[in-house]
Amino acid sequence: MQIFGVDIGGSGIKGAPVDLDKGDLAEERYKVLTPHPATPDAVADGVKEVVGHFGWTGPVGITFPGVVTGGSTIRTAANVDKAWIDTDARALLGDRLGGLPVTVLNDADAAGVAEMQFGAGKGRKGTVFLLTFGTGIGSALFMDGTLVPNTELGHLELNGHDAEKHASTKAKEDHDLSWEHWAHRVQKYLAHVEMLFSPELFIIGGGVSRKAQKFLPLIEGIKAEIVPAQLQNNAGIVGAAMRAAQTD
Repeated sequence: MQIFGVDIGGSGIKGAPVDLDKGDLAEERYKVLTPHPATPDAVADGVKEVVGHFGWTGPVGITFPGVVTGGSTIRTAANVDKAWIDTDARALLGDRLGGLPVTVLNDADAAGVAEMQFGAGKGRKGTVFLLTFGTGIGSALFMDGTLVPNTELGHLELNGHDAEKHASTKAKEDHDLSWEHWAHRVQKYLAHVEMLFSPELFIIGGGVSRKAQKFLPLIEGIKAEIVPAQLQNNAGIVGAAMRAAQTD
């Protein structure tokens, strides 16, 4: 069974048909740059281009980098235009896609459900966090395999600021940090999350997960197991398609 997944990020909008039996992309993903400003209409045009590239005519699952309530209403928009707040994303995106059935969920939650079903979290019980490091920091919390949605723990306060301003991949790039220096920042963030939730497992996702060997061995003093996401930066696309299949 194939369903289309789209992952809206702060820097790119990417998507592909997903083979839900394998938990992997059925075709090579297509990506466009996230427009700036990332207004609802501009982003919707980007999503339309990605879906149209494949000539897709079925259900579409779409992630959003912020809190999504009721599968539709956007409540926060940290790394896209604030005009998204209170937007009915399902209606907007469905209309832009010519009436295709659309499902919308938080981007980290989508990556998390994919990793728990097909990746590093498969079969894991207890408290598990999937953390995506990119333009910001996304979080997905699971208790015995059940998602607690919209945690958005990239906005925990760390050193007087949102943690993602200090420890995201964008922060590494903006401040030209070495892997060692950045790993120390990630370690401080993980220690803070661990103090609050005492998880058994951290799964590190986002594009930087494919370079896990450069920084994960440098992180010390965390009691929880720390592993890279197995689906890497495709997890959001897979998770979005999974949610669309459940909704269809």
